[in-house]
Amino acid sequence: MSVRSLLSTVPRPLVLAAGLVLGLPSGARAEAPAPLAAPTQQLAAVDPRWSASLEAFAAADLKQAPLPGGVVFVGSSSIRLWNDLETSFADQPVVIKRGFGGSQLLDCVKLVNRLVLPYKPRMVVVYAGENDLAEGASPRDVAERFTAFVRAVKAGLPDSRIAFVSIKPSPSRAGMIAAVRETNELIKAYSTTEPQLDFIDVFSSMLDVNGQPRGELFLGDRLHLNAEGYALWQRIIALHLKG
Repeated sequence: MSVRSLLSTVPRPLVLAAGLVLGLPSGARAEAPAPLAAPTQQLAAVDPRWSASLEAFAAADLKQAPLPGGVVFVGSSSIRLWNDLETSFADQPVVIKRGFGGSQLLDCVKLVNRLVLPYKPRMVVVYAGENDLAEGASPRDVAERFTAFVRAVKAGLPDSRIAFVSIKPSPSRAGMIAAVRETNELIKAYSTTEPQLDFIDVFSSMLDVNGQPRGELFLGDRLHLNAEGYALWQRIIALHLKG
């Protein structure tokens, strides 16, 4: 699936705006990380599993709408389960957590107008892609999906920065580590092509001297981070939130 196909899930005015923001001629296909092939998976409808999370986010916004200009964290369970995320970055005036467990980058693209754009953040930090790989997506598929996410965000928020937190080396998914490395490298390379993109490398610091995942950073399920793992992430991510 091309970036154009992925963007078809985003409201049309935002897609049209993306062409203007990025200098794309009318009808042009959004530029993807070369030489990426089109992902093979189809973009599914919003999974009903996210309904409760989306309703909770909407209720929280009605109770107290976050001020614009903050930092939005969006993505899968590594964001959702970060219980002290907001206080971990207390130096930031506004921190908004919008993680929904089990989600893929595909879902982040489709829900960008609900999870990112309304908050008008100065920066978007995304952790997603690991579940895409686990469900059979290739590294190139995931990189293409991140490209679509960037285009969708930039269509509505041309001045916002976007930071991709590298996919972590989960011990329970050790068989995916080569694909994780390749995905991270593709997205890292893509992030150098646009001035408002950042690549946050947590992957390297989560490996031991033998290049294996550091088990002490994970819960007993060997998939989700424990307090030590989140403390490591906080130290690394905080360096990218300055300014």
